[in-house]
Amino acid sequence: MNNICPICEKETKIEIIKEESFIRVREDNVPTLVEFSKCDECGETFENTRGHDALDLAYREYRRRHEMLQPEDIRDWRKKFGLTQKTLSALLGWGEATLSRYENGALQDEAHEKMLRMAMEPHNLLNLIRKSTNVISEEKKKQLIVELSVEETIACSLERIIEMHYENKLSNEYTGFYNFNLSKLYNAILFFCKGGQLKTKLNKLLFYADFKHFKEYAVPITGSQYIHLNYGPVPDNYEMYLISLTEKECLNIEEMYFYDYIGESLVSAKEPDLSCFDTSEIKILAEIKEYFKDYTASQIKDFSHEELGYTNTKNREPISYKFSESLRI
Repeated sequence: MNNICPICEKETKIEIIKEESFIRVREDNVPTLVEFSKCDECGETFENTRGHDALDLAYREYRRRHEMLQPEDIRDWRKKFGLTQKTLSALLGWGEATLSRYENGALQDEAHEKMLRMAMEPHNLLNLIRKSTNVISEEKKKQLIVELSVEETIACSLERIIEMHYENKLSNEYTGFYNFNLSKLYNAILFFCKGGQLKTKLNKLLFYADFKHFKEYAVPITGSQYIHLNYGPVPDNYEMYLISLTEKECLNIEEMYFYDYIGESLVSAKEPDLSCFDTSEIKILAEIKEYFKDYTASQIKDFSHEELGYTNTKNREPISYKFSESLRI
């Protein structure tokens, strides 16, 4: 179908050209697929106004690189609680036009990104709503307070259970004489699950990271206690950590198809915060990931079964960090 060329003003064939280009977004040169039109008559090129929005694609890639909220993330979260743009803007102390621009694709600034992230925490949104006056009807306010109180309880209770579980444990040979650090464990999990990781392999990677660091530096990374299970050493109550991370939307569970069964792959939904680790801990985490990168879950399970810490314990018994001296790596 022919179209009118805006350059030569003739009705002719217009070819759509696609090529990768770089668009400058703040401090980054973002690779983006750009579309433009070329007139078959005069050979001139011009913007393809009916094609995709290259700037929008560049913004999306920039947000992805910098772990920022996408427009639909903001919009879906707002609608989840039945808030209008006007209401949410008032709660945040913004003009309504600002929120509307972000939901329609404008790139948010860092300060507003942080405010949105904070407001998305049930506890913080609950505080904003409780302190608001003449922003939400009393009926809607009561409804949101109930909903957010439930979410806050769910979000906090599991982590508190985990913390209490370890508060009641003394620092001893089974914790590497170290106080358990939940933040380090969470971020170690996210580090190993970048790109996807099977649960069986993840648990062995955590075991080897903690025991390897203890072997070389006389202190573990996370202070987790590991127990003997049929599939090898695992962090005690590891299911609670994984559930907590999925509820916090830091970890996704995706199906993986194998020859004769379907398994679950754990995939990090956010980047690990490596600032909570010191240099030696990052070094060991990277070494363990590299050492076992080509191991299947079955192979690392069999490898861990040869560890003295495993062969010298029975099912569900804790594994002492003293066995780190004989670690096979």
